[in-house]
Amino acid sequence: MPVAAPFPELDEYWPGSARLAGAFRRSKPAKARPGISPFASAGRWKCSTCSAGRDPGVALAVPELAGMTLVITGSGRRLRDILQEPTANLGCLVVDKGGRTGQLYTRPSICSPNLTSELNSHLAVHRDQIACSGSNFHAVIHAQPRHLTYLSHIPGLPGPGLPEPALLRWQPETIINLPEGIGFVPFNVPGSQALMSATLKTLHQYRVIVWSKHGVMARSDTSVKRASDRIEYAETAAATSTWTWWLEAAAKA
Repeated sequence: MPVAAPFPELDEYWPGSARLAGAFRRSKPAKARPGISPFASAGRWKCSTCSAGRDPGVALAVPELAGMTLVITGSGRRLRDILQEPTANLGCLVVDKGGRTGQLYTRPSICSPNLTSELNSHLAVHRDQIACSGSNFHAVIHAQPRHLTYLSHIPGLPGPGLPEPALLRWQPETIINLPEGIGFVPFNVPGSQALMSATLKTLHQYRVIVWSKHGVMARSDTSVKRASDRIEYAETAAATSTWTWWLEAAAKA
């Protein structure tokens, strides 16, 4: 469903604002390590706060996103970095006609001159979901919540059937907010074509997916905050399952 006017300005994307601060603060303790947590949101409206930019080139042709404004994390940036100083860690990419070029707007003192290394995966997901839904907004978050990532390392445990019996049983809120369950993508090299293809296919059915031995990706056509909420629900379920399995193993020992 398209986002209705009045459309949010760039200031409403910054984690310092009331709209997103809660989402980034909640994602922070879910980190398994001080690693990278890129996010990208795409909106089909003009942000009046944009100023002169540069063309970074677009590695993946995304004509479906022509004219859209994408707010994307810089390469190597973390959610806590964005929370502390958003304009130094985010870039605003406006995709040109044809989807091969664009204008990247940043402040002069941005910490990273390049966008996230997962840019192709984010662009592909935005292109695929917006083409299917016809929406004018879409948000994607990639993070490494410790319990979901941990479970994906256990041989024989993670898989397409894991979420329904093992994760969704703990609290009704999980089933209500993730009615389709949690998707699972077997390990592929980060940034590879294989991972991107598997991600697109799995996100057709799920709104939260686990990248085996890597992390998770969540999407929303409503807000970045909603995508963050979905990660939190999934991670809470994974934490409860992990504690239960540990206790059961200790009792048997």
